[in-house]
Amino acid sequence: MKVDVFEKDRVPKAVAKLAVPTILGMIVTIVYNLADTFFVGQLQDDKQIAGVTITMPVFMMLLSLGYIFGVGGSSYISRLLGNKDFEMAKRTSSFAFYACMALGVVCIVAGVLAIHPLLTLCGSSPDTHQYAWNYLIVILIGSPVIMLSFSMGQVIRAEGASKEAMIGMMIGTVVNIGLDPLLIFTFHMGVTGAAVATVLSNILSVLFYMWYFIFKSKNLSISPKYLRITKTMLRNVLVIGLPAAVNEMLFSASNIILNRFAVGYGDEVIAAIGVVFKVNMFPVLILIGLCQGVQPLIGYNYAAGNQKRLKSIMKFTGIASVIIGAVFTVLIFFFGHYAVEAFAPGQTKVIEYGTGFLNIVMMSVPIIGLVFLFTSAFQSMGKGIPSMILSLSRQGFVFIPTIIIANAVIGLNGIVLAQPIADFVSIALAIVMFIVIWKRDHKKQQRTADVETAVGE
Repeated sequence: MKVDVFEKDRVPKAVAKLAVPTILGMIVTIVYNLADTFFVGQLQDDKQIAGVTITMPVFMMLLSLGYIFGVGGSSYISRLLGNKDFEMAKRTSSFAFYACMALGVVCIVAGVLAIHPLLTLCGSSPDTHQYAWNYLIVILIGSPVIMLSFSMGQVIRAEGASKEAMIGMMIGTVVNIGLDPLLIFTFHMGVTGAAVATVLSNILSVLFYMWYFIFKSKNLSISPKYLRITKTMLRNVLVIGLPAAVNEMLFSASNIILNRFAVGYGDEVIAAIGVVFKVNMFPVLILIGLCQGVQPLIGYNYAAGNQKRLKSIMKFTGIASVIIGAVFTVLIFFFGHYAVEAFAPGQTKVIEYGTGFLNIVMMSVPIIGLVFLFTSAFQSMGKGIPSMILSLSRQGFVFIPTIIIANAVIGLNGIVLAQPIADFVSIALAIVMFIVIWKRDHKKQQRTADVETAVGE
């Protein structure tokens, strides 16, 4: 384990060591996620673009289930390493691997059986249903590797292996980009080819992570001999993993709700919204990468009781996130039209709708990184309830009423405006909760120090 980065390096250097590879990995992930939409878009068929867009909530649902063991396992492992409990770290990583695989198998069975109701729920129309089915059935069959690819990248970051996590994602992305045009155009597989490329690329990523666990890691393992589950392990993984999963599930649910409202405005609107949220992934995933990169740093120093270093990490990362978000907002304001056009060439109405929607969605990007930072902090510190509250706020009890009211009052632009409103409310809530938790933990540490001093005397 790279101890210096956790304990000794200057905060900017430590953040850079862990966050930059994670950000680069997220950039790779952005390309990975955009590849299917981009290449399908070159078919110049808004119904096929809409078909891929409609399935995205289900794809995100699979990733959210991977969050249970990826984020939950990573959070607990980083605290275990801070406490020098290396045996339990190996047992936790082994549990995360096999539990995620088992849940993926369950998703195959449940998803295939319920595929038609799922597509109807997501907002498929008679014109897009078959395209959406062709894409989703392949994705569902690949559920275990899709979930493992994401979750194991999270787990290895717990011991500071951000570079290796990035490489794993990069392998999948390069393969996906190579296979997409081959399967979509050369073999005339259309959206089915895009889905097959996604699953095959995830398989290669998983194989790389398995190689890392077996041959490179000193503190993590996927060996069955470490697969011994305890109540403490289960509780610590689930108390963070479940809120993280709920957050992503709510993201999927909010996309479903958005699609359901948008379907009344036509397939061109659904296609435009799909393209907009793909473009919006650039700043959002880069900011998530920054905050996920520092997550092990936060968890390690929190467990070690180093509040001074923890405070510096939070401050530096928060400032960096605002700067990055502001830069992206300016760039999208001036060049967003070209970004939308790249994903829907020749689709005049899709481009027109998409450009307007993109300007609305970008309103909250300068501050959205703070939401991700505080969410990562709560997860790293083992604060499951605050993490859950923040998740429910951004994608749940603020977003859902807002989209209903905004659609009724403003119409089409209102359903797009709902997410920025939820973001602004969530950041205010996050700041208040973090201040309360920070002060409470500081008082607890002070009382412990006073007791130790009294005993010593």
